[in-house]
Amino acid sequence: MTHWIDTSLRSCMSADWALFVEFVLVGVAVLAAYALIALFLIYAERKICGFFQCRLGPNRVGKWGIFQSVADMIKILLKELVHINHSDKVLFRAASFFVIIGSVCTFGALPFAKGLQAIDFNVGVFYLMAVSSLGVVGILLAGWSSNSKYTMIGAMRSGAQLISYEISAGLSLMTIVVYCGSMQLSEIVAQQADGWFVFRSVPAVIAFVIYLIAGHAETNRGPFDMPEAESELTAGYHTEYSGIQFGFFYLAEYLNMFIIAAIATTMFLGGWQPLHIPGWDGFNHVMDYIPSIVWFFGKTFVCIFLALWVRWSFPRLRIDQLLGLEWKVLMPISLVNLMLMSIVVIW
Repeated sequence: MTHWIDTSLRSCMSADWALFVEFVLVGVAVLAAYALIALFLIYAERKICGFFQCRLGPNRVGKWGIFQSVADMIKILLKELVHINHSDKVLFRAASFFVIIGSVCTFGALPFAKGLQAIDFNVGVFYLMAVSSLGVVGILLAGWSSNSKYTMIGAMRSGAQLISYEISAGLSLMTIVVYCGSMQLSEIVAQQADGWFVFRSVPAVIAFVIYLIAGHAETNRGPFDMPEAESELTAGYHTEYSGIQFGFFYLAEYLNMFIIAAIATTMFLGGWQPLHIPGWDGFNHVMDYIPSIVWFFGKTFVCIFLALWVRWSFPRLRIDQLLGLEWKVLMPISLVNLMLMSIVVIW
């Protein structure tokens, strides 16, 4: 399909204009997918939350409440932007854009299916770690520029939490980079054609578990939601935001949950590769009939369900417990696991 679009555009315009139009089409497709996945995740979390709490969840707007997220989106878009006195207006407005841009840039580099990837960097893992870290800049700006003690405390907590758990998440991804010898996401997925990494190596299993914990902590969701502790800080770093600016924070939070699950799928669970069991040729042949995009989103939503299961099953951690888990438990295990993987590869 992409070859047909390219050929059609080049037949009716110059090569430069065709390239420009293709860039615009890719950008529109990424943004549309970003918004649709966020709306679906909001609805899915409400339904799963209702299931865990023995409730029905949304069931009024549309059949089974499927249009509730759309109604909420329209409501947020129509809300008034409240201006805060004595705030730094430039940084206050810029903060939400930092958060959403970091999230969109990370989302755009994910390999969703065979041949369905906006861009394939040869340093893809490094790129994902770099641009996903932009969000903490927006969070710190939001807390400081709002001129409120609640937002400032929430931002400082979030900054400490995100920067801390980035270390374990990065070491877990580096464990897989050492194992496969490449940072290119397409190459990492290709090397899992005969078996997903999580089934091929004990250090990969340890890295997978640590990444799920650290990634969940990076999304600021329970039981790691100290930066937004409602009982203490109202809503944390985005307390003073309203309308579309609050919508950006809300959207980025849900998409970050998807991005963490998608990176886990790509690095540990074979990405869009089907499940193959050595010696089971008939089974493997049947698995190949399932489209690659179904494999990718299926694995990703399993990881998302695990994150939601954790969120609605455990109480909130104290800030000292939260940071102690990272610096005293996860990071030492990650370092030892990285050295263990290096020994395995050399051996």
